Amino acid sequence: MDDPGPSEGQRVRARAFAEPMIAPETLDTGENMLEHADGVADILRDVGASESVQAASYLVYACDHLTRPRETIAKAFGESHAALAVETAQLVRLQRQTRVERQGGSAGVQTENVRKMLLAFSRDLRVVMLRLTSRLQTLRHFAASKLPVPRELAEESLQVFAHLANRLGVWQLKWELEDLSFRFLEPQTYKEIARQLDEKRIEREAYVSGLRVLVERALTEQGLLATVQGRPKHIYSIIKKMRGKSLGFEEILDLRALRIIVPSVSDCYAALSWVHARFAPMTEHFDDYIAKPKVNGYRSLHTIVCDRTPTGMPLPVEIQIRTQEMHNHAEHGVAAHWAYKEAGSKGYDGVAASGDYESRIAVLRQLLAWQRDVAGQAPESGLFEDRIYVLTPQAAIVELTAGATPVDFAYSVHTNLGHRCRGARIDGVMVPLNTALQNGQTVEVISAKEGGPSRDWLNVDLGFLASHRARSKVRAWFNALASHETVARGREAVEKLLQREGKTAQSLDELAARLGFKSPEALFEVVGKDEFSLRNIEIALRPAGPVVAELPGHKLPTMLDAHRLRAGQGTAAKQGGVLVVGVDSLLTQLAGCCRPAPPDQVVGFVTRGKGVSVHRAACSSLRELRAKHPERVIEVEWGAQRGPVAALYPVDVLVGFDQREHLLRDLLDLFGKEKLKVLAAQSNTGRGGGPMVLTLQVPDTAALNRALKAAAQIHGVRFARRR
Repeated sequence: MDDPGPSEGQRVRARAFAEPMIAPETLDTGENMLEHADGVADILRDVGASESVQAASYLVYACDHLTRPRETIAKAFGESHAALAVETAQLVRLQRQTRVERQGGSAGVQTENVRKMLLAFSRDLRVVMLRLTSRLQTLRHFAASKLPVPRELAEESLQVFAHLANRLGVWQLKWELEDLSFRFLEPQTYKEIARQLDEKRIEREAYVSGLRVLVERALTEQGLLATVQGRPKHIYSIIKKMRGKSLGFEEILDLRALRIIVPSVSDCYAALSWVHARFAPMTEHFDDYIAKPKVNGYRSLHTIVCDRTPTGMPLPVEIQIRTQEMHNHAEHGVAAHWAYKEAGSKGYDGVAASGDYESRIAVLRQLLAWQRDVAGQAPESGLFEDRIYVLTPQAAIVELTAGATPVDFAYSVHTNLGHRCRGARIDGVMVPLNTALQNGQTVEVISAKEGGPSRDWLNVDLGFLASHRARSKVRAWFNALASHETVARGREAVEKLLQREGKTAQSLDELAARLGFKSPEALFEVVGKDEFSLRNIEIALRPAGPVVAELPGHKLPTMLDAHRLRAGQGTAAKQGGVLVVGVDSLLTQLAGCCRPAPPDQVVGFVTRGKGVSVHRAACSSLRELRAKHPERVIEVEWGAQRGPVAALYPVDVLVGFDQREHLLRDLLDLFGKEKLKVLAAQSNTGRGGGPMVLTLQVPDTAALNRALKAAAQIHGVRFARRR
């Protein structure tokens, strides 16, 4: 380690504090822990990190050796140092734990886990930078020791860490992370490019050195205070360009490169003007990143010009022109904004806090953009929508909303686990179920073998649930419970009625069908809700004829009467309902297959033991029956309406629809306004299809047609027609 300067007091104190604890320790990469911390601190210093961040590189590893790390470090170094060290140590442990417990798993899954964890802790840029520099130091260690590098580590470094460094604009870290990762992933290709670069390295460096002196002197003569530097080429950027554009090594135009640094933006364009006047510009390779910066804030002028060798051979040269401020940002990226987290509104240690809010905005925008880049996601609707990431006992990462509790966690793992959640341990310690979870914690749910949620969980003031999704699952459970209780209550009432009537042998399926219900459970539910009179069932059980449900609060009107017709009469007496001509004492019933209603043209069919079944004339079932038993088809017609209350008929309708919230509610409201009662509904929304089948009570088809025409106008309804 280099001798510390006068400004390195905090780093020196932190190293002295941690050394007895970490000097004997070895990381799982084989590197000595103290040497690793030294390397990380040096990299942080080179990218402009403050002393406190450099000190944290030692304190992070000391945390595992302290009983109460936050309190101990805060007492010795202050709360800011303690918070940074403890949070980074937590992220280190998380990454180590998932790496150990998921060995042999998918590399893609592991890479995604690392990305999520980095993002979870990314609200503090210092934590991210500590992990970036730590990964670079690990790659340097493997390069120096010539030890074999796990392929997953190299891929993760290239796909996650280098990508993040690029998004943050920290070029010093980006280039080295990329080159070292690529060196370990494709050693032969790396060596070949390195060999080709080295073949003419002396000649190329001599040319660039001479050109640098020429350009700097000429710009000074033009009155521009310019610093001109040679710019190294990185092997990974070369191979990317070769592969991306299908170029050979000799076709790469920017192997020779200069960087011009001037005081102001106007000087940038003045220098560009001289460069284009002195050399032949290749205009198709000019980029103005000052007028239109890159998404990570990078600004500079890029141009490629053509110089000539003494023999007249053309030599392409890339030249970048920027101000010192642009250069600092290009090298350090958003790491130039260290102060935003280092100081409060009044600052400390002489660090001013002005402009911190804007710096924080810039950092967060790049971090969220990086998240979308890697995950392939659409832009977030809310820039500061906080998420936290916690672990299951098996080291699986669970993403939750900020403020989530163990109950939210349980529901996110599995709905049934949420229902049966009775307790929780966080990092091995029992906690109340309304405890807010924090990033990186390991959560273990204690569940019962059976049972359901507590109604207290829906009380917002008690703070058991932060997730809307979990809250909706709890509500769904109680709604299903209420429905189950309603069905049980209805079943009990129907069974008691059957006992009183001496009809315990009655088929419940047949009874429900006669009353217009798809199943006995549908019948029990409306009975349990007091929406269906038991008198309807009493009448259905009588042999006098079929029934239709009476309206709540009204006496049941007769829809179809059984009619006695005297043998030999030429015409039948019109006593209301359906007239069956030429047959005496027959039971009539409306066919469930086509559900006729006046003034439909109807036809009767004599069944075996169940009287006459009345069908619509166009009914497909009737057509089949007529073909098989034409002798059993008889003539029927509607009779006149009797009594002050209109008879009601069950009719099935089909409603085709697009997925839309509250669509069923809107349909029910419409039918209510039309004074049509919905007896049953079957929806296929769960299968994303349709159509929906509704059974309505109607006085006649005219009322039905009016309602269907109105239903077709509802937003989301594609068609509404009779079945």
